[in-house]
Amino acid sequence: MDKWKGVTKTGAIAAFAMLVVMIIQILIFVIWPPPETVEEFYALFQQSKLLGLLSLDLLYLVNNTLLILFYLGLFAALRKVSFSASLIALVLGLVGIAAYYASNTAFEMLSLSSQFTAATTDTVRLQLLAAGQVMLETYKGTAFDVYYVLNGIMLLILAVVMLRTTVFNKVTASFALASGVLMSIPSTAGTIGLVFSLLSLIPWGVFSVLAALRLLKLSSSAEE
Repeated sequence: MDKWKGVTKTGAIAAFAMLVVMIIQILIFVIWPPPETVEEFYALFQQSKLLGLLSLDLLYLVNNTLLILFYLGLFAALRKVSFSASLIALVLGLVGIAAYYASNTAFEMLSLSSQFTAATTDTVRLQLLAAGQVMLETYKGTAFDVYYVLNGIMLLILAVVMLRTTVFNKVTASFALASGVLMSIPSTAGTIGLVFSLLSLIPWGVFSVLAALRLLKLSSSAEE
């Protein structure tokens, strides 16, 4: 573990930072619910570029970058238990995150909103509204669903690996399992998807804290 202590410690710190970002993102959505139409998004961007970007998950981009480091820490801790399963889980998680980056259209919408404001003809405005609608469909389209499902599968694999070892306790594994099951249905799948998505945040948050604490302990033991 000596060679991996930096990875496990970084993963733990990233997990705590990720939870802080997630809480801030939730508060922003509660205080300033995101718009529903293209025109409303364009108007919001002109009112506040930052709030417009935040409404299109700017912080979630940061969150997923931290998630990469967390996943690497988990892989470092579990690689000796089952290298193949841990590696498969890591790859699925990373591919999912890459798909999420491709799905986010926050800066494209910012650019389109500026063009919409500067447009001088109705024809151009209609074209920009259509382009904005395409961006919103992409934002919650195939790439996002791939990200969501792959990360759920990754959690299920990690849960199984954790149940086979004492590196992580069964409570931690159980929360990973619960979160993975609830992520089996993307948040874009209507009401049931939204409900599952919100419920998954609870076991995901608990799992992240428990796993991060364990990663810190592992890195400290390696240093000693």
